[in-house]
Amino acid sequence: MKILVALSGGVDSSVAAAQLVRAGHDVEGVYMKNWINEENIIGDCPWEQDIVDAEAVAKQLGIPFRVVNLMTEYREKVVKYLLEGYQTGITPNPDVMCNREMKFGVLWEWAQDHGFEGIATGHYAQKKFAVRGSPFPVSENCEQLTGNSEPAIHRGADPNKDQTYFLAMMRPEQVRIAHFPIGHLLKPELREIARELGLKTAEKKDSQGICFIGQVKMEDFLRTFVSDKPGPIVDLEGKVLGEHRGLHLYTLGQRKGHGVASPVHKQAYVVVAKRPATNELVVAIENPDTPLLWAWRAVLNSISTTGAPLDQARPLQAQPRYRCPAGDATFRPLGDGRAELEYREPQRALTPGQICALYEGDRLLGGAVFEYIHYE
Repeated sequence: MKILVALSGGVDSSVAAAQLVRAGHDVEGVYMKNWINEENIIGDCPWEQDIVDAEAVAKQLGIPFRVVNLMTEYREKVVKYLLEGYQTGITPNPDVMCNREMKFGVLWEWAQDHGFEGIATGHYAQKKFAVRGSPFPVSENCEQLTGNSEPAIHRGADPNKDQTYFLAMMRPEQVRIAHFPIGHLLKPELREIARELGLKTAEKKDSQGICFIGQVKMEDFLRTFVSDKPGPIVDLEGKVLGEHRGLHLYTLGQRKGHGVASPVHKQAYVVVAKRPATNELVVAIENPDTPLLWAWRAVLNSISTTGAPLDQARPLQAQPRYRCPAGDATFRPLGDGRAELEYREPQRALTPGQICALYEGDRLLGGAVFEYIHYE
């Protein structure tokens, strides 16, 4: 197959390209230029070095390489979504949207125009095929569908690196053309492959920044585009405990960085609510019964599935954040792309705007956005 690999300049996408070359595919590498730090954001935004590293890897593998300028589309589809979300008091996820709207959206449109049959990334995820209607995968890493089979995304083999959460909002047609060549590897195995091949990125540290931008802290990024709007920090009774810099700079469940000292040793204040109408940040002492911190039920909207529609009530597992285990829950459709989610156990800091990834075992069913949290 003729496959376009999104090379970020990191080791994961480098090995993804190498795996495809080794398998005999017609491979080309591309760097998505989404950002050039023209606003001089505080932080390390090494896009130029990333391009150098990505091009060096492509040269080592003997594959063509090019840079595609998608800055306009990135601002419209990811940055706008990010800033509008924080300004309205919710917590968006730019990495999830980058995958759906950019890598497997805008970039795929470009790839089709240039004769490619698929897009590959360095995500720790596995693509498996099953007989249509069966929950059991019958083959892994297949390149083409048979007449009675359908693709599905499954968790990566490395439980510490699994990135299927970030693919939760992908559409079925995007799953069909997606390739995840490293999903069956553990991170140490991947590093060893990179060393054996002598890839320039073999020892490069993993990026912790925003999707295809670099090592930029979210707070620094937001403060560049959203003005500070100080307001009171209050407790559950309304007592003023301090002053915040702007509600967009805080997240529900946040224990540190809000500036309110703990009243008792080993007890900490945690952010439990943001009130845009009064510009109040609400904190409370964290314990198993802290009001507004724990919830069993939530309403989801913008439901997106990677395969068949979720149009019936059913049990599943729901993951509310990336670094958070998926909890057993009951999913009940409400119509118009909305559903009610009821967890078996209470969940900490469910947050409007965040992505909720939906699973059946290791299989990714899709995702949705937390709209409203029920506190009881």
